[in-house]
Amino acid sequence: MKDPLHHDPVQIVGDVYEKLLERTLEAFKEAEKKSAPILHKMVDKARDKTIELKELSKEEAEKLSDYMKRDLTDAAGYLSETGDELKDWLGFETRLIEDKLFNLFAQAADKTTVELVKLKEKAKQASSYRTGEVTGPGTLVCEQCKAKLHFHKPGKIPPCYSCHATLFHRSH
Repeated sequence: MKDPLHHDPVQIVGDVYEKLLERTLEAFKEAEKKSAPILHKMVDKARDKTIELKELSKEEAEKLSDYMKRDLTDAAGYLSETGDELKDWLGFETRLIEDKLFNLFAQAADKTTVELVKLKEKAKQASSYRTGEVTGPGTLVCEQCKAKLHFHKPGKIPPCYSCHATLFHRSH
């Protein structure tokens, strides 16, 4: 892997996002309580491992873990409120996502569903997505022109291809 401390290529960020999610789920399985605060602590633990292994700088790993918390909170909040499936939150068919990534994301979102009902208001605040941030798989909608950006794997959010705006929300 190239030097992630001095570069932030999209592929490295996407790969580390997946590793961060895997580590979070591994640690989460060990926890007795299955709640959003515990999940967030597990994301932090996985983030610390990412920093320790020098896969990303501390600042990049902190941003990435914040983005993951936002994605998981939003997905689980959506699933608990609507009873819909993960594909509805994503905004496209799940067959377009790699099986491994989909299964990891589905596990994380499902395990937090019950407790996230309590965090409904916080989830709404956490649902803003900005250019330059990293998001997991799903569809983002431009706040300005309503154009849709589809992410089949984790990646950096570009400006809107249609109007160049920089603020988005999840397509539900």
